[in-house]
Amino acid sequence: MNVSGRPTRTIWPSSDGLAVEIIDQTRLPHAFVTARLASLDAAAHAIRAMLVRGAPLIGATAAWGMWLALRADATDAGLTQAHATLLGTRPTAVNLRWALDRVRAAVGRLPANARADAARRLAVEICDEDVALNRGIAAAGLPLLQTIAARKRSGERLNVLTHCNAGWLATVDVGTATAPIYAAHDAGLPVHVWVDETRPRNQGASLTAWELLNHGVPHTVIADNAGGHLMQHGQVDLVIVGTDRTTATGDVCNKIGTYLKALAAYDNGVPFYVAAPSPSIDWTLRDGLREIPIEERDARELSHITGRRSDGTVATVALLPEGSAAANPAFDVTPARLVTGLITERGVCAASAEGLRKLFPAP
Repeated sequence: MNVSGRPTRTIWPSSDGLAVEIIDQTRLPHAFVTARLASLDAAAHAIRAMLVRGAPLIGATAAWGMWLALRADATDAGLTQAHATLLGTRPTAVNLRWALDRVRAAVGRLPANARADAARRLAVEICDEDVALNRGIAAAGLPLLQTIAARKRSGERLNVLTHCNAGWLATVDVGTATAPIYAAHDAGLPVHVWVDETRPRNQGASLTAWELLNHGVPHTVIADNAGGHLMQHGQVDLVIVGTDRTTATGDVCNKIGTYLKALAAYDNGVPFYVAAPSPSIDWTLRDGLREIPIEERDARELSHITGRRSDGTVATVALLPEGSAAANPAFDVTPARLVTGLITERGVCAASAEGLRKLFPAP
């Protein structure tokens, strides 16, 4: 996608071939800064501290992290340590485990001196696959937007509400929930996006708004709790969100607050879609509410906020009274019954075991 008119990915190998480079998303939207990852520890820190975030990008970064680790130690012990270190960075997004297991299985059967090069090739492959998957989601989701737009008056805008950041910043490129939106915009549909701020890390206000702005997509940032009001007044045509983990039965785990959007959409008859690339589907789970681990993040994310002063400097300030406790669950689970459909790279299906099996008979 575009950054100041320049096509850009979120992660790429360095020009000297010794590292991988990323966009440091903790610095957005106030500064566009890249970071260089040259070791296992650097890759693990980037995932844990959310320099990279979003399930697909976490998986891609983990794959590159395995390459970085195996350059330093390609023994069986080094492979095991790298897998365990990266797996421990974030508990909820299934793409992390998917990418790590894929690299370990591919290189584990090779002699030690061939492992690093094989891991690098696989990391490139995983990144390119992610872009292709997201383009598939764009192609599958675009007809949904076109159908709704065709029912509106000529020139009337198509209003899509999204939550958190499931855009290209959460992937290697294109995005998941935003993929159909970008496709609709590029096809000339008058699409407009309601962007939830997404407290407490404000990924909507700081990331989704930034990337939509760079690509020229009309959008408006709203408080998280405004979505239901807009739906009640007919100002939302559909909701599209991403997913960090989707069960084999269609339950969806996504950024905290997604469940409340699904409830509001259900009550107001607004279609609620989830963009779900196949690596985010956990075929081993059937009950999202009971089986998906929910990450509890640092309370400081809730108690403090970072912004830009009028003089251009960036500062972090406290929001809560000193001494008040804060809880910070990072995700919630939306039951399949509230999901209108899953948009995958193979098409749109019902959020159910039967619906998923029609598209993925042999995952």
